[in-house]
Amino acid sequence: MAKRTASAVWEGNLREGKGTVKLGSGAFEGQYSFSSRFEEGTGTNPEELIGAAHAGCFSMALAAGLTKAGHNPKRISTNANVSLEKVGEGFKITTIELNTEGEVPGIDEQTFLDAAEGAKKNCPVSQALAGVDIKLNAKFVKSAAA
Repeated sequence: MAKRTASAVWEGNLREGKGTVKLGSGAFEGQYSFSSRFEEGTGTNPEELIGAAHAGCFSMALAAGLTKAGHNPKRISTNANVSLEKVGEGFKITTIELNTEGEVPGIDEQTFLDAAEGAKKNCPVSQALAGVDIKLNAKFVKSAAA
């Protein structure tokens, strides 16, 4: 399997400094700052990038699990809400809430919900973030007959 890379450069002190993050593939490069991380400033932040990675990984894991069970999904849409909170003297990602919606022809809601729980447990990013409380809200969208 391939190794994936990313890099970050920070210049200056915490409050007035600024940084850039860059994906090794070149697909994304963006700025981040104290303001974009702890306030509502312009730019990205590590938590947003973790959320994107988690939503993407979970969606693929759910599609894989459904497909393996013989149910080809039409569409899986996931967003991740990542909570960064002050804990003691520092900060911690305390919760990631995955909100997913799936349109999968030929299955019932319980089958979808079971597959979503399996994807939450087995996606590599969920496993990497095992120290975080990961919550799942899954919504099954009944597919129109083809």
